[in-house]
Amino acid sequence: MKSIFVPVELHSSIDCVLGTAALLARQFGSNIEGAPLGPDLPDLVAFDMPVSWTVSDQNAWREIADEAHRKFESFMMENGVPLHAPGGPGGGATPTCSWSGENSLGDSQAASIARAFDIAIMGRPGSDRGDPRMATAEAAIFESGRPVLLAPSTPVKSFGETIVISWNQSTETARAVAFAMPILLKAKRVFVLTTEGFGVDGPPGETLARTLRFHGVTAEAVTRSKNGRPDGEAILDQANSLGGDMLIKGAYTQSRLRQMIFGGATAHILAKAQIPVLMAN
Repeated sequence: MKSIFVPVELHSSIDCVLGTAALLARQFGSNIEGAPLGPDLPDLVAFDMPVSWTVSDQNAWREIADEAHRKFESFMMENGVPLHAPGGPGGGATPTCSWSGENSLGDSQAASIARAFDIAIMGRPGSDRGDPRMATAEAAIFESGRPVLLAPSTPVKSFGETIVISWNQSTETARAVAFAMPILLKAKRVFVLTTEGFGVDGPPGETLARTLRFHGVTAEAVTRSKNGRPDGEAILDQANSLGGDMLIKGAYTQSRLRQMIFGGATAHILAKAQIPVLMAN
């Protein structure tokens, strides 16, 4: 986890995103690379803007990027994450930060850039104006080919000490676990959580826990009942009862269309999680 990518937009949770990135960078001596993320068109139209101002106005987009840059650097400096020297060596024990790009990125552009990094960090999507967008998270999860760490809407002081893996035997969750191995190896406790009635055909949680123990992870398999609750609600409640400060889950084992129509565990967790959630697809 030496290279962290953070698309920066001045949404309601940006301090939480940058704070989560700084916490992870301190664990691994990582470089955090920020890049400006442009707002979606409806967000722009909602503001009072001059008639002559258009979405294609490069000066306006540049100002959005400049504001994101100022926010990123000021936060990192205030939190003891220095700028990485251009051309300097990487891989040290001290976290650093850098900035990339002068123009605001779209969601798919940000997702494509994330392919070159170990992990991308962004805000958990919300439904209120000014919250991080679902489209940004979904683009990163589906198009980057890399893990995505979603920061909650309230700051966390630490995470990754007690990790809960929501094990539903799916290929998506298997990928998420593989991506998360550096973090799992640093955890004090890892619970491989199987929720009764939630999953696909595949190896039981104890098999995964045993494999993780072979790698030196302090892993324990647990099984819990949903007690009549929806899948996502049950998973979050179970993670909380286990003392989890981070959740690992595969994204969208069902199709996205089915989840949009009927709901699902991923959609609920994206909307409600109050701890960092690592997802991959």
